[in-house]
Formats: sequence, structure tokens, C-alpha cells
Amino acid sequence: MKTIIEPFKIKMVEPIRLTSAAERETILRRAHFNPFQIPAEDVIIDLLTDSGTTAMSSAQWAGMIRGDEAYAGARSWYHFEKVLRDLTGMPHILPTHQGRASERILFELVGGPGKVIPSNNHFDTTRANIEHSGAQAVDLVIDEGLQPANRHPFKGNLDPRKLEALIDRTGAEHVPLCMVTVTNNSGGGQPVSLSNLREVRAICRGHGIPLFLDACRFAENAYLIKQREPGQQGQTARAIARAMFDLADGATISAKKDGLVNIGGVLLMRDDRLAERANNLLILTEGFVTYGGLAGRDLEAMAQGFMEVLDEDYLHYRVRSVAYLGEHLLAAGVQIIEPPGGHAIYIDAAAFCPHLPPAQFPGQALVCAFYRAAGIRAVEIGSVMFGRVDPDTGEASHPPMELVRLAIPRRVYTQSHIDYVIEAVVEVFRRREQIRGLRITEEPPTLRHFTAKFEEV
Repeated sequence: MKTIIEPFKIKMVEPIRLTSAAERETILRRAHFNPFQIPAEDVIIDLLTDSGTTAMSSAQWAGMIRGDEAYAGARSWYHFEKVLRDLTGMPHILPTHQGRASERILFELVGGPGKVIPSNNHFDTTRANIEHSGAQAVDLVIDEGLQPANRHPFKGNLDPRKLEALIDRTGAEHVPLCMVTVTNNSGGGQPVSLSNLREVRAICRGHGIPLFLDACRFAENAYLIKQREPGQQGQTARAIARAMFDLADGATISAKKDGLVNIGGVLLMRDDRLAERANNLLILTEGFVTYGGLAGRDLEAMAQGFMEVLDEDYLHYRVRSVAYLGEHLLAAGVQIIEPPGGHAIYIDAAAFCPHLPPAQFPGQALVCAFYRAAGIRAVEIGSVMFGRVDPDTGEASHPPMELVRLAIPRRVYTQSHIDYVIEAVVEVFRRREQIRGLRITEEPPTLRHFTAKFEEV
């Protein structure tokens, strides 16, 4: 059938307040043109992130009632550990309160001045935690991954030639690990192929460098491998996911994505000595090793979510519904990162707003235009999130792409909500020349996109 239906029934609803254009103008200015500062109740369709915004299942809620809140060795911990070990094959399972906590522990242990961490593309918190340790985060995505209209099926791939060149240039002793983000969030939610992971793994092994996955969206990546990679069509998403983890020496996971929960994370490791050091740091900053800063009920919800996310009816609906949004925007002339990925549609803000230079933050301006027009909240992934200002010269550098991400929360919105988004984006596109640029009036030293203040040029 051509019609996309949600493979679930709606059991509980939450009302949406439908704001007026005049109200939204006031709200946007009060938020200093930063969508992170807009109260959620003033948003009609919230596509700011797919992280922690999932609608949990009845089985997950039932698990939360059963949660064992013992401080050490709770039943919920052993259930969670078994599910993650069966899924990933990793011997060391460390729960954390969310993905960036896993990143902080990992890079506090392996980072530091003089160290270089390569990846296909580091996302914002990963890069921030690496740089906070004093290390350098380097992106090595394939060239096709920087071309929005290129329909390469695996634009998230890490370029093996670039990786070899980096190792030759810096020396393997300065590369404590290589990280591959699956799917590649900063690069348009694009998947990484199994063959690319194998090639990267071989390079890393040849130089004695551990390979880690940023596996927040491992299930979506596995399903896109099943759809797009030759020889994988007969495999289950679960088998492909296990093959991905089998190639890795460890992983960080924000369970707020493919764990289908509202809070929680995981740090996975094979190395016994590194895991022992990580456990000690976990106890210092998160909690005991069998709860990691979470309640037992959260561990139960994560365990159930990591099982449900590999249901292929769910994954088909998830990937196909995101593609539906992308296909309709392309048909209207809106350039997106092609082909659509697993969790979001990324609009090419530079092509949408050619009259705005990077210094006027076209992505942030476009995000504000969507909120003004229809109460839709999205997020900029461009010069606000990844731009840099040289402290010595004052010159600004800009990332290769200026994007706006429309991240779809899991099991939250129906097709009619997505049709509303399509209508709004197309309407803004028709009058795109009216969009005004922005300048920053106040910003923090790191992760400025969360709290920076703007005014219109």
C-alpha cells in the first residue's frame, strides 16, 4: 500500500495550543530569535530535536511501574544489562543519564592536549566534550556528504583516504580512538555502510587505534543499510545492528534517540582496563555502576525501548514517513540533503536564502521564519552551531553547509501533522526573499546555539 500508516494506536493525547501570528511574533522577540528559548507550550509542531521527545509504549510504561529502585544490583539493572549485551555483544555496559554524559566520561579518559579524534562528523556535544578535554575534533566525511543534491546512498561514510592521511600526519600515538557517528547527524542524518565500517575498522586495527561508534541512531542506520547496501536485503535490522557493534571497540549511545525513552544513555566498552577507569569516574559523577544517575524505572523503559526499536514495521514507518516529508519538499523546489535519512529532513538554508551570507546566519533566520509562519520549531545546523571566531584576528569561519534540521519525534506526530509542516515550509519558500538576516548580540563561550541572543539585521 502507498499510504503510510502508524503501526500503533493512540492511547493518550496531549492538547496543542494553536497560537496566532501576532502571539508568535511577540514570543520570538522575547526569546531573542533563539528557538531554544521558546516555551514548549508556545510551539505548535516541535521539530527542534528527536532526542528525548519519544512517545513511550504501553509496555515501557508498564516496565516503569515494575522498576526496582534498589541502589545497587537492582533487577531493572540486570534486565537492562542483558538486553544491551544481547544487542551489542559488548562486555562492559555502563548506564549514564544521557549521551553527553557518556561522551564526557570517555573523552575525560582518552582526550587531552595533543590528542586528535577523527570522525565522519562529530555532533555538537561530542565536539564540545572533545574540545573541553583539550583534544582536537576532526571531521573526515566523504566529499559526497558535503553535496546536498548528491544522492550517494551512504553520505555518512568516513573517507578512508582522509583517515589514513590524518594518521600519517599526526601519528597514531596521538589518535586515542576513531569515532563514527551512525547515522551521521551533522551531515544530514545520512547512514554509514557496513562496508565502510569494515574498511575504517581495518585501518584502525592496522594502526592500533580503537574504533568507537556514536550509536544514538543505530537502528535507523541498520534499517537504511538493509534498504540500500547490496547483499544486506535478506538480513534483519537486528542482525545488521549486531554486525555494526561487532566491528567496534566501544560506543556511546543517547538512549533518548533509538532507545525510545525520554532520558538515559549508555557507554559500551570492550577494553577491561578502560572500563575499570570509566566505572570509577561514573561512580564519582553519575552514581553507582548499576544505575548511572538513573532510576530503576528508567532502566526498564530503556531495556524495552532497545527491543522495540528494531521492530521492522516500526522502522519502515519511521524511515518512510521522514522520506514522505523530504519528497514533498523536493517536489516544491526546496533543496534538502538528499536522499532523506532516518530521523530528520535537513533543508539547505544557503539555497533557500541565497540573499543571506553566512555571517547573517541564514539557517537561524530560516528557523525563525518557520516559527513565525506556523509555530513550527526547528534547529539550525550551520554557522551558529559550528561557526568559529578566531580569538586573535576576530575573523569568523563557517562550516561547509548551512542547514535547518526538521527532526521528527518518534511516535508523536501523524501524517496530517507532517502535511501541515509541508504546507508551512512551502509557503515560507514562496516568500523567502522577505527573510531577514540575524546578528549575535550575546553568546556563551561554548555550545552557543543553546543560549545565544540575536537581533535582526
